[in-house]
Amino acid sequence: MSKRVFYAAILWLLTITTVQAQIKIKTGSDSPLRKLQIAEMAINGLYVDSVNEQKLVEDGIRGMLEKLDPHSTYSTPKEVKEMNEPLQGNFEGIGVQFNMVEDTLLVIQTINGGPSEKMGVLAGDRIVTVNDTAIAGVKMSREEIMKRLRGPKGTKVLLGIVRPGIADRLSFTITRDKIPVHSIDATYMIRPTVGYIRIGNFGATTPDEFRESLKKLLSQGMQTLVLDLQENGGGYLHAAVEVANELLQRGSLIVYTDGQRVERNEYKAHGGGLFTEGKVVVLVDSYTASAAEIVSGAIQDYDRGIIVGRRTFGKGLVQRPIDLPDGSMIRLTIAHYYTPSGRCIQKPYEKGKKKDYAMDVSNRLKSGELMSADSVHFSDSLKYYTLREHRVVYGGGGIMPDEFVPLDTTKYTRFHRELAAKSILITQNLRYVDNHRKQLKQQYPDFADFRERYVIPQKLIDNILAEGKKQKIEPKDNDELQRTLPILSQQLKALIARDLWTADEYYAIMNEQSDVVQHAIKLIEKDNR
Repeated sequence: MSKRVFYAAILWLLTITTVQAQIKIKTGSDSPLRKLQIAEMAINGLYVDSVNEQKLVEDGIRGMLEKLDPHSTYSTPKEVKEMNEPLQGNFEGIGVQFNMVEDTLLVIQTINGGPSEKMGVLAGDRIVTVNDTAIAGVKMSREEIMKRLRGPKGTKVLLGIVRPGIADRLSFTITRDKIPVHSIDATYMIRPTVGYIRIGNFGATTPDEFRESLKKLLSQGMQTLVLDLQENGGGYLHAAVEVANELLQRGSLIVYTDGQRVERNEYKAHGGGLFTEGKVVVLVDSYTASAAEIVSGAIQDYDRGIIVGRRTFGKGLVQRPIDLPDGSMIRLTIAHYYTPSGRCIQKPYEKGKKKDYAMDVSNRLKSGELMSADSVHFSDSLKYYTLREHRVVYGGGGIMPDEFVPLDTTKYTRFHRELAAKSILITQNLRYVDNHRKQLKQQYPDFADFRERYVIPQKLIDNILAEGKKQKIEPKDNDELQRTLPILSQQLKALIARDLWTADEYYAIMNEQSDVVQHAIKLIEKDNR
């Protein structure tokens, strides 16, 4: 036997002896925690193959949480950072919105007041190098490009930029800074006395953004607010409470939490709200969840406004973040959310069956619930009453709207959906705006003029159809084509408006074809007669 093999054998025996000794020492306790420690040590010390101890522990944590409710989760340090960024209200970078066109980063817009805007970067610029490393034409992933552009505040990055009409490549040294991430997607007057605010999520900056939006609309004569919470997956509880505070009277209970091991905790309006008297209409759908359901439930329970749309998601579980030493996090459910009337927002679930839970919205579609309010059934044991007008409302999962708007599954044709899924609409739109930005800005100096007069050119439609054909995406017949073109054109017009101005203009166009938004407008107009 060689010395090398001999010493390896001795080391192996010592390892086994050590682990066995450790296990023996710890077997004196019945503690489940000790049992878990012994199992991890045995696997790490005795298993036949090498083991990634970090991954072993992470898989163990995930395995425990998977047997609980659908919202108790474990996140790695990287996942924690990505999850928190849109809610914290900022990240550190150069401050551009971009998209990829043929392996080239195309600047769509610079962030107002951000470092790129201050240094003279323009919409339409192509960033081709970052710190002298080529990022154009090299099939670099979007994630890798973002990693190169982002970085700690105060650090510098050298950008090589190609600008249409300029022969030479331009160089910009940008000092990275904190870049705001806005949670409000749009704020504008949708009708002469009707304001519209769409909240994308409830983040740290949402209350301040919401107050600024309210001030802007009130200065423009708003008497009725349409608050769009469609597809809003929630966010921070305190942000939801602060938003509701702007709409409810002082002392109004907004939401309370209660759990088996935590005491009941009530959140009330502290007063001073900017819009506690005017009419409110809240728009919801099956993706409206958590913090967005808190606001919707409070508005409904106090008869403060009407809820329009389809039954909300039903996410009423309270998670407490538990930070782990390496930056990872456990989000553990500790309580339920309840609306002011006492309704539990959380829909039913079976522990450990997350797949079934995830399929709930799809099952609603199959059952016909999204097309007909009559398909939604509630038990009498779940009956509650609103606090002022004593209308019947139901608990047991999500917020059922006062005015149901069925989902129109025929509006978007198969042809349209496939064009969108392959990013053909976005890509062709970007190319068109890139080639005509200066001309469009000169021809339509303001949005009102653009909205009134602009018509999508046939050439753009032809390019989309040609690209679709190249990728074997074609209408099955002329009827499908003719049904696709009007909505396709309106979507393109909205995308062009967004790229020339902001998301406000995008929604100003798209909302005119939204069944939920238009139903709300009709209700408001009827009430004002």
